[in-house]
Amino acid sequence: MPEYRTRVVDADQAGAIAHAAELLLAGEVVALPTETVYGLAGNALNPTSVERIFLAKMRPAFDPLIVHVADVDAIESLVRMTGPVQDQVDRLTRRFWPGPLTLLLPRTPKVADPVTAGLDSVAVRAPGHRVFRRVLEATRVPLAAPSANRFGRISPTAAAHVMAELQGRIPLILDGGPTRLGLESTIVRPTGECLEILRPGPVTADALREFGDVVYRSPAGSGPVEVPGQLPSHYAPNRPVILIDRLDQVVNPERAALLVWGALPENHPDLAFAASLSETCDLAEAGARLFRLLRAADEQPGVGAIYVQRVPEEGLGAAIMNRLRRAAAKREL
Repeated sequence: MPEYRTRVVDADQAGAIAHAAELLLAGEVVALPTETVYGLAGNALNPTSVERIFLAKMRPAFDPLIVHVADVDAIESLVRMTGPVQDQVDRLTRRFWPGPLTLLLPRTPKVADPVTAGLDSVAVRAPGHRVFRRVLEATRVPLAAPSANRFGRISPTAAAHVMAELQGRIPLILDGGPTRLGLESTIVRPTGECLEILRPGPVTADALREFGDVVYRSPAGSGPVEVPGQLPSHYAPNRPVILIDRLDQVVNPERAALLVWGALPENHPDLAFAASLSETCDLAEAGARLFRLLRAADEQPGVGAIYVQRVPEEGLGAAIMNRLRRAAAKREL
């Protein structure tokens, strides 16, 4: 792939949006913020642009991408819906779009095979971040956009994180400040009868229940990856992540980083790094801080392992624990 001189540009700078749109329409890729994490966007209808996403991220071809659109009207040519599914999608998009809900739907031939990893479904969502929406308005094409990091690594929640991950691999990063939610979107497959959660996220199971019965679906052990974030190991720092319930489970504290749920105890041992996901036990704050603190712990000199205290698995806690389990999973060598 080509070597780039990666530029970080304030998204509010004059001409920044137009320049990003020009690059995207020319088949290039651009990193830009969403309300969840920073994404690496490419023209979803241009095979060259889609290929550059996979190359920049070193992402395997079997892992599909999410296609971002301005509104529900923009998915008409991309997906096939009938009857109860159409009704369910209409209700869901009226409530949650633009926002952090991705819908997995049967695709039309207009969607290129690389976007969906050759599968018969495509994941679509309308992002809520003003910068991403301005770029969609300027390009007038759907944009495929996975998280703007090397494959399997910690998702970026600030422009500096993208630069650390992809410097020299992409031409432009639009800086829109830190992301608000910090966790990737909820991915749901509407069936007309129920809603299958394929990846938990900011739109919780409780919020979805008024639209149908909610069930969690995990990928079959030998089946294809249907949506991003389903691999056993993902969102992972370089150091091993160890999940704990009690602080006395930390081993070799002088080489340990510790992320706690609640306030740091005053008598905690001398640690290489210590921080709280939320001192007030606020799940929204913990979600927004999770990836930033994992990255900070991973970059701290002398850290041999990152210990993270489990959070309650209710509401947004289900999404936080989903990310932590994958960050802590055994990695393939």
